[in-house]
Amino acid sequence: MIISRTAATFPPPVMEARRWLDGVTHPSDRPLMNVSQAAPVDPPPQELRQAMADAALNNDDAHLYGPVLGLPELRSELARQTASHYAGTISPAQTCITSGCNQAFAAAIATLCTDGDEVILPTPWYFNHKMWLDMSGVRSVALPAGADMLPDPAQAAALITDKTRAIALVTPNNPTGVEYPADLLQAFFDLARQHGIALIVDETYRDFDSRSGPPHALFQDPDWQDTLIHLYSFSKAYRLTGHRVGAMIASEERLSEVEKFLDTVAICPGQMGQHAALWGMQNLKQWLAGERDEILARRAAITENLPKLTAKGWRLLGLGGYFAYMHHPFAQSSAQLAPALVKSASVLSLPGTMFYPEDTRDGDTQLRIAFANLDAAGISVLFDRLAALQAP
Repeated sequence: MIISRTAATFPPPVMEARRWLDGVTHPSDRPLMNVSQAAPVDPPPQELRQAMADAALNNDDAHLYGPVLGLPELRSELARQTASHYAGTISPAQTCITSGCNQAFAAAIATLCTDGDEVILPTPWYFNHKMWLDMSGVRSVALPAGADMLPDPAQAAALITDKTRAIALVTPNNPTGVEYPADLLQAFFDLARQHGIALIVDETYRDFDSRSGPPHALFQDPDWQDTLIHLYSFSKAYRLTGHRVGAMIASEERLSEVEKFLDTVAICPGQMGQHAALWGMQNLKQWLAGERDEILARRAAITENLPKLTAKGWRLLGLGGYFAYMHHPFAQSSAQLAPALVKSASVLSLPGTMFYPEDTRDGDTQLRIAFANLDAAGISVLFDRLAALQAP
C-alpha cells in the first residue's frame, strides 16, 4: 500500500486542540483562557499598519511578484541587525526571506535531505518540524532532553550515522521555553562541523530572550556558513503572524538551492508582510524593547504565582520565550487531561504528548502553557484555576 506524503504524519496539533472547543460553553464568570498557541492576538501597532497601508496605496510594485529570496532592502537590514545582535559577520547575500519560519525550515530540509536521511531533533520537539520531516521522507531521530530540558551533545554524537544530515535546535525553545546556553550551542556547532552535517538553529523567539548581549557566538566564527543554518521569524516581534514573514541565514551556495524550493512553492514571499517587517526593523526598536519587557514581566508573573501549583504537586520544567512547560500531578495522561481542562477549567492548553514520539510516555505528565496573550493578572487567574483542579 502506497502512503502519501501527508498521510505519513499526524494532524496539526493546534487545529486538533481547537476542535476540543466544539460544542463547549463556558460560564460567564469563567471565560475561556486559550494558552494553546504561541502567537500574539493583538494587531501590529498603529504606525506599522499605517506604513503597510501607505505601501499598499503608493507602491505599485508591492502588488507584483517580488524577488524569490525577498526584498533586497529587507535582506540587507536583516543582515545588518543580525550581525550587530550577534557581534558577527553576515552579508545580505547570506540572507533570504521566506513565507514564515516554518517555510524556512522546510526549505533548509529540502536542500539537505532525501528519502531515508535522518535529522536529530531534541524532544520534546517542535511538532511542525517533525511533521515536515515525516512528509519529506526523512527520519526524525529523537534526542531526549535531560531534567533541565537541555539536550546533551554527547548523546547526540551517539545518534549520528551515515544518514544524518542535520541537528535542529530551537532556542528559546518551543515547547519548553528554555534558553540554550551559549556553550551548549557551541558544542552542538562543533559536533556538527566535526561530522560534516548542518546545525539548524531556529531562533523564532530570540527577541524575548531574557539575557542581554549575544545569546551565542556562532556568527563570530569566520566560517560559520559551512555548518550553520539560522532561522528567524518576524511574526512574534512585530505581530505579523498573518502575513507570514520568516527568514533564513546560510551560505550563498545553500541559498541558491533554497531559491529553487521557494520559487516552486510560493514564487516569492508576500510583499506587504516584507514591507511591514522592513519598516518595523527600521522604526520600532523602542516599541519592540517594550514588548520584550512585557513578556519578561509575564514570565516573572509565572514564577510569582508558581507556589499556587507547586503546593498541589505541579512542577515547572521550563520557562522562557512565550512558554511555561509544566509537569502535572495527575495519574491521567496529558492527552486526556488537556481536552478535559476545556470543560472543567475553561483552559485550552497543549498536552506534552504532542511533542514526543508516539511510542514514548514521556509527555504523559506534561502540559505546555503559551502565555503570550495573558497579562500578569490573567496568569494569576490561570494558576488559580489549575490549582483548584481535583484528581480525575
